[in-house]
Amino acid sequence: MKKIFILTGEPSGDKLASTVISKLKQTNPEVKYLCVGGHNLESLGIKSIYDLNQITYIGFTSVLLNIFKIRKRINKTVEEVIKFNPDVLFSVDSPDFTLRVAERVKKINKNIKTIHYVAPQVWIWREGRVKKFKKFIDHMLLLFYFEKKYFDKENILNTFVGHPLLELNKRSKINLSTLIDKNKKIISIFPGSRDSEINVLLPILSDFIELMNEKFNNYIFIFHATEKNKEKIVSFLKNSSLNNFQVISDDNIKSQILSNSIFAVAKSGTVTLEICNANVPSIIIYKINIINFFIMKFLIKIRYANIINIINNREIIPELLQGECNAKEIFNSVVYFLNNPELIRSQLDIVSKTLDNIKSKTSSSEKSAIILSQYL
Repeated sequence: MKKIFILTGEPSGDKLASTVISKLKQTNPEVKYLCVGGHNLESLGIKSIYDLNQITYIGFTSVLLNIFKIRKRINKTVEEVIKFNPDVLFSVDSPDFTLRVAERVKKINKNIKTIHYVAPQVWIWREGRVKKFKKFIDHMLLLFYFEKKYFDKENILNTFVGHPLLELNKRSKINLSTLIDKNKKIISIFPGSRDSEINVLLPILSDFIELMNEKFNNYIFIFHATEKNKEKIVSFLKNSSLNNFQVISDDNIKSQILSNSIFAVAKSGTVTLEICNANVPSIIIYKINIINFFIMKFLIKIRYANIINIINNREIIPELLQGECNAKEIFNSVVYFLNNPELIRSQLDIVSKTLDNIKSKTSSSEKSAIILSQYL
């Protein structure tokens, strides 16, 4: 029996991996799996060797403070991969964890094929890493076509597969009127998936909603959560004075909530592409430890955090980062957009044209699944 070990390092990677594996299961139903993953891979019946939260850290200082725990998890993961002896190690995103594991696995067993999905963002920082990848990565699957040149230069086998979150997935329709007052307009809130992000952003977002409620009474704020962090968010908000919110973790409902939203406030990250693909106007927010921020400012080569802004080399989607990531600034930005429909139309128009240029002509998850199957 052919075997694949799936290696992710955070919830977004778990979600990306599940889109590919669900396709692979349709054509290769006999493959045996084991993983480091979350509820998306678990929903496909794939066992995780430990809870994903045990390796989800953010920022340089958090990593340094947990370096021994991370090293222990890397050692444990390498041990489990070697014991499982898969035909393919399929690693997804989170390169500082997944590629460290892949490198060590390849040293121990060269027969295990290593396929990495979501190339490290060498176009942002640490481009010199590419030379090292050649020693232990058999195939790199790229989300964006402009990444090819970095890996072609080092003769690393790579394929542009596109971004699976830009695919339109058919989902069963749900009557949202049973969940949300039809007289309320929806503003979607994405507070992040890591505990460290939620701890920082929830108080800010709660204060933002209070400011909105002082001026308006026709909005409901829907927090998009994961199964793992839903209770944490609910518990925090129940202790506030807010009553016009809901916390949703079901992917099908979240997707329909988003498509029915008039605006979104989102933590910078993968989810912003989903928001763009749903044709919903947005702003992004982000706040990290000040030490981490200055280290990042010193190391990175780009001006923007959001991929749409990076590609256009200008701020199409407003970025409220660090000091600007506060309730008052978020409130001002959201209200400014809502009061100026022409700004919303302009943002959506540019975003739509940008997405047309970066989308794959074929299904990203299907293309990735086909490549995986070729190594079995």
